Amino acid sequence: MKNFKYLAIVIALTAFFSCNNNSEKNVDTADTAKVKKTESEAIPEMSIYNLPSHWTNQNGEEIELKDLQGKVVVMVMIYTTCKAACPRLVADMRNIEKQVPEEKKDDVQYVFVSIDPETDTPERLKAFSKENEMEDEKWLFLRGTEADTREFAAVLAVSYKEISPMDFSHSNIISVFNHKGEMVHQQEGLGVDNKETVQTIIDLAK
Repeated sequence: MKNFKYLAIVIALTAFFSCNNNSEKNVDTADTAKVKKTESEAIPEMSIYNLPSHWTNQNGEEIELKDLQGKVVVMVMIYTTCKAACPRLVADMRNIEKQVPEEKKDDVQYVFVSIDPETDTPERLKAFSKENEMEDEKWLFLRGTEADTREFAAVLAVSYKEISPMDFSHSNIISVFNHKGEMVHQQEGLGVDNKETVQTIIDLAK
């Protein structure tokens, strides 16, 4: 999937920029300001790391998306009570991970974002990671607020709709982001040929 129009729209609406014109009182302060400026400039305008959303992982730790900066990120949206598409998406993510060469593995983060944050508490996400034998640090499970989840789904061009309690219809899309959080590739469907996705990850990983 090459159409990333939702990414452009949402990032443009949610990115906030600030300028600091305070004069430095000493060399240490000046150096600190330069570091902060460099870090700010390192994040491109179209990066997901500009989004102000906050998330909680399977260990109950609060993080921001920008905490993932510096790694290739492979991301998919699921919900843990799903019995149809989501298990296949989990299998697809596992299959992709297995094809990445050993020397590249440490540079890749695999992220599952819940579309049902009410049900998918950190405890539930932790249990889900154990059930699927995904307890290594390379596997990250996130939940956010309803608003942040909707916003992020729009960024990924993922649509979802609750059709009954704890049951959703949703898009099946795996997205790949570079080290600066820019979307570079999407794979849509279940059990599809993931050769291009794997190659994208290999080319991006250090």
